[in-house]
Amino acid sequence: MNWIILVIAGLFETTFAFCLGKAKQATGTDTYLWYGGFLVALFISMALLLKAIQTLPIGTAYAVWTGIGAVGTVLVGILVFKEPVHFWRMFFISTLIASIIGLKAVSSH
Repeated sequence: MNWIILVIAGLFETTFAFCLGKAKQATGTDTYLWYGGFLVALFISMALLLKAIQTLPIGTAYAVWTGIGAVGTVLVGILVFKEPVHFWRMFFISTLIASIIGLKAVSSH
């Protein structure tokens, strides 16, 4: 169950990065709304990470959490913010995904 919580925490990490990107593009009151979304997503992500590490090893949980956030943020950057896509970028994202899966596979929990 805590692995599911950890994945959700990683998705909220992607959400808070998305909110920062949208806040950068916004003007006026919308900027503050996106920053508010950032704070809410940050709080939820951290709370879920704290819950997950009650039974998961901290090193593995933190690496998986940041990895999910990093992969998710790159994908959001490509799909939403039209960041460039090229072979090497996708290659290294693929190795990051493989590393996350590997950490889960060798974890004793």
